[in-house]
Amino acid sequence: MKGVTPEPVTGEFVIIGRRHYPAKQVGQVITRQDRRDFSAGEVLKAMTRLGFTCRTPPTAASASLAGPYGPASATLGTLPARLTYGQV
Repeated sequence: MKGVTPEPVTGEFVIIGRRHYPAKQVGQVITRQDRRDFSAGEVLKAMTRLGFTCRTPPTAASASLAGPYGPASATLGTLPARLTYGQV
C-alpha cells in the first residue's frame, strides 16, 4: 500500500502502518480485481489472518439511549431505569 493515498473511510477498514484504508480499496490494490468481485468481509478475514488490524464501524446502539443518564448508564454497563409517575 506504499504510495497509495487512503480514501475516506465509511465502513469496514484495515489499519496498515498508521493509515486507515477502506477494506474494498485494500482488496482492489492487493488483488488487482474490481471491487465488485469480492466483499469487504472477505478482505477483512484475509487481512486478519495475515496479522493486520481490521475494524468495523460502531453500531448505532448508543443512539437508542435517551435522556441525560443514558451515556453514563451505557458506560457502567446498565440501561437506565424508566420510572413512571408515582414511582420512587
